[in-house]
Amino acid sequence: MAKIGVEKSLTDISSALRERGHEVVDLQKDTDAKDCSCCVISGMDSNIMGMQDTYTTASVVAAHGLSAEEVCQKVEDKLH
Repeated sequence: MAKIGVEKSLTDISSALRERGHEVVDLQKDTDAKDCSCCVISGMDSNIMGMQDTYTTASVVAAHGLSAEEVCQKVEDKLH
């Protein structure tokens, strides 16, 4: 299955993705997303300074307000 980067605080989502057979890595620093097919972020942080650096071309799913099941479905939709 796919390699998915997940913010460290989203443990329920990490567990749900592992149960579905995905390889999950913690996103602790920007370069952790380098080889991921998709990344899941909390969506709670905002880009206050308006700066952007691109470390991956992977799809990104914001988990804010979604259940673990909904996030898993969004991730799998982006992988297909």
